[in-house]
Amino acid sequence: MATKITVKDFRDMKGSGHKISMLTAYDASMARLLDESKVDALLVGDSLGMVVLGYDSTVPVTMEQMLHHAGAVSRGTERSLVIGDMPFGSYQVSIEQTVANGVRFLKEAGCDCIKLEGGEEVCDGVRALVRAGVPVMGHLGLTPQTAGQLGGFKVQGKDMRAARKLVADARALEAAGAFAMVLECVPGPLAEVITEVVTIPTIGIGAGAGCDGQVLVTNDMLGLFEKFTPGFVKQYLKLSPDIKNAVQAFTREIDSNEFPASEHTFGSNEDFSRLLDEFR
Repeated sequence: MATKITVKDFRDMKGSGHKISMLTAYDASMARLLDESKVDALLVGDSLGMVVLGYDSTVPVTMEQMLHHAGAVSRGTERSLVIGDMPFGSYQVSIEQTVANGVRFLKEAGCDCIKLEGGEEVCDGVRALVRAGVPVMGHLGLTPQTAGQLGGFKVQGKDMRAARKLVADARALEAAGAFAMVLECVPGPLAEVITEVVTIPTIGIGAGAGCDGQVLVTNDMLGLFEKFTPGFVKQYLKLSPDIKNAVQAFTREIDSNEFPASEHTFGSNEDFSRLLDEFR
């Protein structure tokens, strides 16, 4: 059995010379493939709302949906750190609600930790979660759950005032007890500054190479999600055309009676000759 990566291991990767790898996973089968490929962390992202459930944003995703998928990922993982993404509405109402929902990710879904979006405004919740024994990863820059308030899916921190706010938020998250943070759609030089001023790992997505690690949505990276591809994504494969070609070949072979062939069929006419003669 592979040695499990812990929150402490993850945090200790900063400054170790090892760049952290992180990908999203939403089911046990993909989690197993990624885990066996030695990805450091699997994020059960609320991005599942768009790439799995067909929503136009992450906002409609519920706690029950997140727990359902997070549990599947946990069951498919042996080595990677599993991070459950707190969905919109699960940590905005009260500290009590925040802690209760964070605990559910660990207790019911088997996650190792949780992730939530926001800076100084969520730090009271971060402190409460950490006190309750729930490790927290932060998320700054473009925060998809509140993208409407940010003017849409745009790069954040482009002017000095916004940049200083992101640095202050990063320091506040660290002080509140976060063990790491995602930096999304942040100018590369700013992400590099944040990485230098905090002692916890930064994981970039559209934030340049200066972060301590990188994360991508697996469906984007493998070319499975065709609705749109963010500019920061590198597609290592383009599986959608291959899948369509395979499905079209399947339907053609059914229509032409090529599939199923004898090697895909149990039994033979000889085995059942007496029974076949009886009914013919």
